[in-house]
Amino acid sequence: MEKKKAILEKEFEELSERDLEKGLAEFKDKLNAEYSAYLQSCVHCGLCADSCHYFLTFKDVKSLPAYKLDLVSRIFKRYFTFPGKKIPKWTGAADFDRDIIQEWVDTLFGRCSLCGRCSLNCSMGLNIAYLIRTGRSVLARLGLVPSGLQSTVDTAVEKGNNMGIAQEDWEETIEWLEEELQNEVHDPTAKLPLDQKGARLFYTVNPREPMFFPLSILAVAKIFYAAKESWTFSRGNYDVTNYGLYSGDDDAAGLMSDRLVQSKKELEAEILVLAECGHGYNSNRWEAPEWLSKKYGFEVKSILQIVAEYIHQGKIKLDPSKNKDIVTLHDPCNLVRLGGIVEEQRFILKNSVENFVEMTPNRLENYCCGGGGGQLAMTRFAERRIKTGAIKAEQIKKTGAKVVATPCHNCIDQLMELNKHYKLGVEIKTVCEIVADALVL
Repeated sequence: MEKKKAILEKEFEELSERDLEKGLAEFKDKLNAEYSAYLQSCVHCGLCADSCHYFLTFKDVKSLPAYKLDLVSRIFKRYFTFPGKKIPKWTGAADFDRDIIQEWVDTLFGRCSLCGRCSLNCSMGLNIAYLIRTGRSVLARLGLVPSGLQSTVDTAVEKGNNMGIAQEDWEETIEWLEEELQNEVHDPTAKLPLDQKGARLFYTVNPREPMFFPLSILAVAKIFYAAKESWTFSRGNYDVTNYGLYSGDDDAAGLMSDRLVQSKKELEAEILVLAECGHGYNSNRWEAPEWLSKKYGFEVKSILQIVAEYIHQGKIKLDPSKNKDIVTLHDPCNLVRLGGIVEEQRFILKNSVENFVEMTPNRLENYCCGGGGGQLAMTRFAERRIKTGAIKAEQIKKTGAKVVATPCHNCIDQLMELNKHYKLGVEIKTVCEIVADALVL
């Protein structure tokens, strides 16, 4: 796969006419009849404005979802509609030139987290997030993905995980955590299995867990132990994340997801289980079959679905009194609004804590924390990201919670920054960490 140049390595002025033709070819390839209709259907009603945390923060026209959509539709009209070709000024069409490409980068990458809240509230039912990602795909084809995001994709493609963790380090981390598990459960036979063939579950993790949050891996292992589960890690392919979803690079995204598919088959596991990662779930559960142009033929589940099943079936016993602090829940956009995992985490928390309080709004209408869409990887937009997080910070404050649970490590990273910046004084945890604290062994 050709390595894309990062934006800081390729000035807009260097774009050739051939580059522009490549971009338009990519654009055309991504559009079917349905999405072509979407690009001509916005009625500019303005209902999307109040759904977007960027617009609510900055109150500028460039942050309007309709404006972002219009940036993409203007190019579609100019090159793929008869009126746009003949009378571009009258139709709102625009030439695909260096100026508009520069605005695409700043707006489609820098003013959108692909959270999908605008699509949910669109009066015409337009999939705005998909069309913005289509614009990102064009920019990816031109090598104009912001450098931090592109380097994350490149690292995952080249090293097998987005943190570039060597296999030896991964194995040593698992070995250490296995000893910790044995000490916690007072059982020298407790295991964190690697490459165990024929296990029921093949469990994947976010590489930030072994690198920075190993106790979240231990929490899941403890739950599996309590449930007497048959499960395994992979020595090589364990990365649930997929930043190709955010960069718009379908080839890279498909490659990363296919690694998990192949490992699952090699391990002869029954179910591919995805860790607490919003975009990892959306990518590997819903988007990957499109990228790979094939059906899976096996089950793909979130770890939340697995844990909820354990509780329903009585496979684990929980004592909510072990978690006495007020707990609230942040809904990751890719898991809830775009992924369909909505009630499982609520069921789990209500069985794991004494006092669970919802944010307002919540579930599908919950606001993005600001960390999605690759924003955490794009340092050039960090100031905007933190400012848009004020909405989430205010939501948290109003709950009076001392603990914020969220089943996503991207969200955890963003919430930790918001916690510090807005002085929230809360603890940020994964859902499984809370469950592990409540386990009765």
